[in-house]
Amino acid sequence: MNTTASSNASATPATSRPWWTHGHVWMIIAGPAIVVVAGFVTLWLAIRTPDPVIEADYYKRGVEINKTLPDADPKAMMPALQGRNHAATPTQDIPEPKR
Repeated sequence: MNTTASSNASATPATSRPWWTHGHVWMIIAGPAIVVVAGFVTLWLAIRTPDPVIEADYYKRGVEINKTLPDADPKAMMPALQGRNHAATPTQDIPEPKR
């Protein structure tokens, strides 16, 4: 058995590859990079398409629409009226369900 050959093999340092050649490094970098790109896309969309401004007489228009609602079919308005009445009912006035 040759001991000098085995000691020379263990004494030789392993050659390491540069960090950019490892696939896992790019997988780790890709997550934050995608988030940064998505942030810039969101900023570009926000600047390019601003939110519309609410008209000054929005309340007046809503009142006018409500005046035309009684002309509609009462059966067609029933779900909307029930929802409105349910939202306007305080919780303490709702009776407990019978068991």
